[in-house]
Amino acid sequence: ASAAPYPPPMQTLFPPADAQAILARIETLRPDSPRRWGKMDPAQALAHLAIAMDGACDTAAQKQTLLGRIVTPFILGMVLGEKPFAKGSPTDPTYVVPDARDFAREKARLAEGIDRFVRRGDAQPTYPIHPFFGRLNGEQWGRLAWKHLDHHLRQFGA
Repeated sequence: ASAAPYPPPMQTLFPPADAQAILARIETLRPDSPRRWGKMDPAQALAHLAIAMDGACDTAAQKQTLLGRIVTPFILGMVLGEKPFAKGSPTDPTYVVPDARDFAREKARLAEGIDRFVRRGDAQPTYPIHPFFGRLNGEQWGRLAWKHLDHHLRQFGA
């Protein structure tokens, strides 16, 4: 038997096993799951993630923020790297969910968004422009999506 590669490959949302693992973690989330940090409740977090997945699948023209254009070249490698996102990472105002949401509805919406994203695949000629990070390739989008989902699932112990 061969040894596992070191370092282990970074997860992205495109391989079926990685997407299924994320979906299984979402299934463990409950409306009353206690948060470990942040301000969102589980339903708001699911809505926040669903909005982000919609953006990752959106073909409408978006522009990268000026701040994103300035700092992305310096931080993208770190953002997509091995370390999980830090607690209290800034949230783009587009993705803030200030109101109460229906847990079951948002959970279903997120699962559908993940499915759409995974079906789109990581070998498309073009992807949406991320509002902060700008133009990303499929591998980068898959990594960013996985890390974002992981961050909020860890927020609730899922």
